[in-house]
Amino acid sequence: MGLTIGRRTLFAAVCAVAVASIYAAQPVLAQIRSDLGVPDARLGWIVAAGQLGYLAGLAVLVPLGDVIDRRKLMVGHLLLTAVGAVLAATATRTWVLLVGLAVAGLFAVVVQTTVAYAAALSTPEERGRNLGVVTSGVVIGILGARVAAGALAAVWGWRSVYVALAMLLVTLACLVLRTLPTDTRADHATYRQVLTSLGGLFRERVFISRGLIAFFLFASFGTLWSGLTLPLAAAPWHLSTAQIGLFGLAGLAGALGAGRAGRWADAGFASAVTGGALVLLTASWLAIGQALWSLWLVVIGVVVLDFAVQAVHVSNQHVLTMTHSRRTSSVVGGYMIFYSLGSALGATTTTTVFARAGWTGSSILGAAFAACALVIWGFSRRGDRGR
Repeated sequence: MGLTIGRRTLFAAVCAVAVASIYAAQPVLAQIRSDLGVPDARLGWIVAAGQLGYLAGLAVLVPLGDVIDRRKLMVGHLLLTAVGAVLAATATRTWVLLVGLAVAGLFAVVVQTTVAYAAALSTPEERGRNLGVVTSGVVIGILGARVAAGALAAVWGWRSVYVALAMLLVTLACLVLRTLPTDTRADHATYRQVLTSLGGLFRERVFISRGLIAFFLFASFGTLWSGLTLPLAAAPWHLSTAQIGLFGLAGLAGALGAGRAGRWADAGFASAVTGGALVLLTASWLAIGQALWSLWLVVIGVVVLDFAVQAVHVSNQHVLTMTHSRRTSSVVGGYMIFYSLGSALGATTTTTVFARAGWTGSSILGAAFAACALVIWGFSRRGDRGR
C-alpha cells in the first residue's frame, strides 16, 4: 500500500506527543515540588510513575495491535493518554498526580502501535525510510519535551504543560480516525495466541541480539540525558535549567540527521549501519566527557551520540519487522521492553557513579554501555548479514 508524506507526518506526530507525556515532568520537577509540597526524596517517583506505566503497557497493551484494528487502538490509546494528562494537570495531591502520570505512561505505548502500523502499511522497499521518519518523532518527543515544557512552565506554570498535551492528544486522535485507513488483516489471532507468540520471541537469536543491542544502546543514552545536568549545573558553568535544556536541541539535530539510516537499511545495509553507528556512539563519549572544560565538545558529542542512537534504533526495528512481518506489534513491543530496561539502567546508575567519580566516571560508564552493544553486534553480525 505505501505511506503518503501526510500519513508519515501524522505517525511521527503521534509518536512525538505520546512520548512527550512521559518525559514532560523532568524539566518542571522544581515547580511541582513547590506547588504540591513533594519532598526531594520522592521527586524521583514523579518521573518513575510514567516509566512504570509505560513498561506495563509494553507487555499487556502493545500485543493488542496484532489482534484488533490498529487505527481504532491508536484512537483509544491517544484519548486515554489525554485522560492521564488531564488528571495530572488538575492534581492537588501527589498521589493523584502519580496516578495521572502512570495512566498517561500506560497508554503512551500507542507509540509502538504506531510504529508497527507504519511498518505494516509500508512496502518492503520503503519500510526502512518510513520507520526512520516515524521513529524520529519519538526522539523529537523525548528531547523536544524538555525544551517545550520548560518554556510553557516558565510562562503559565507546570500544569499548562499537561493541558497542552491533552489538547494535542485529542486533536491527533481525531486526525487518526479521519485520515488513516481501516486496519484489515486476513488472519485473526487471539490475545492469548499473541502473548504466547511474544514469549516465543525471547527464544529467537535475532530478536535477543537486537534487543540486547537496544538495552545497552539506551543505557548509554540514559546515562547522558539523566546525568548531563549535574556537571553543567556545577562549577565552572553554573548553567540554569533553561540553558541546560537547550542541549536537547543539539541532540535533536543529531537524531534527525539519522533519518538516512532507514534508506540504508532498505538497501540491505542494516547490519553495517548498526556496527558503524555503535562505533560512533562509543567515540562520542570522548567529547562528552570533556564537559568540565569545553561546552562545544559536549555539543559535538551530543549530536554524534543522538545520531548514532537513532541510526541503530531504526536499523534494529527494520530487521525485526522484516523478520516478523505478520506480528509487527508484538515484535516492536517486545523489543521496546529492552529499551525501557536499558533507559532505566542508565538513569539510575549515572547519578550514583557521578557522586563517586564525577562526570569522568559517568562518561566511562556511558562508553562502556556503548562498547557492550558493539560487542554484541560483533558476535551476531553473521546472522544479521543480508537482513
